[in-house]
Amino acid sequence: MLKQLLQKKHSILPGFGLTLGFTLFYLGLIVLVPLSTIFLKTLGLSVQQIWAIATEPRLVASYKLSLGASLAAAALNAVFGLIVAWVLVRYQFPGKKIIDGLVDLPFALPTAVAGITLTTLFAPNGWIGQYFAAAGIKVAFSPLGVVIALTFISLPFVVRMVQPILQSLDQEVEEAAACLGANRWQTFVKIIFPELLPALLTGFALAFARALGEYGSVVFISGNMPMQTEITPLLIMIKLEQYDYTGASVVAAVMLVASFLLLFLINILQWWSSTRHA
Repeated sequence: MLKQLLQKKHSILPGFGLTLGFTLFYLGLIVLVPLSTIFLKTLGLSVQQIWAIATEPRLVASYKLSLGASLAAAALNAVFGLIVAWVLVRYQFPGKKIIDGLVDLPFALPTAVAGITLTTLFAPNGWIGQYFAAAGIKVAFSPLGVVIALTFISLPFVVRMVQPILQSLDQEVEEAAACLGANRWQTFVKIIFPELLPALLTGFALAFARALGEYGSVVFISGNMPMQTEITPLLIMIKLEQYDYTGASVVAAVMLVASFLLLFLINILQWWSSTRHA
């Protein structure tokens, strides 16, 4: 037994040192070096200058829209993504595989195509937008259109996080709860939902992070009206087109810090999820 424990484990890939070195080199070349240039560009500025650029009224308005619309889209997907995942796991019906494949459509569809399509549908004279216009509701070229676009592109994150957890749940536990007198709502709230909550929160955070940095699908449907429907990634592009590389770097650094905080939160949620299901 001791001899077997002391035996060196063989692996198809090269040793730890070589693979670790390649991993660090690859991540540094692809991720760290490009991202570090954002902060290097701002080193020549004082804290007051950085603060002045990052808190321009037009930028603050874009922060509010980007954060608010992303939060609203992630919240909608947390609710309806859970319902979609539930239907795909718990029910059998014709066309189920087609619907399951459509969930991943936002991953495959170019974001610009999604933006143009949504704008066409929700414009005041569009197939869907005309009915909202008749009721006095403006969808395209408004913050509501931004929320719809972000909801569309971030839906798969919630569904794909919740779906495998639902598939792994033991239905015998639900049957036991029913035998003990629990109704369907009590079974869901006290048995099923606590198991889904970590995955649901992780999907929510991933959807929020994806929506926060979205550009292609939003730039068409938003209308890009200053102080009203401009998102932060758009202002970065505007500053680059104006050759204001320093200003663009400052705004990008703000978004990058926000992304790092979200990534940290996602890792905590994933750790919590793994410890609950260990």
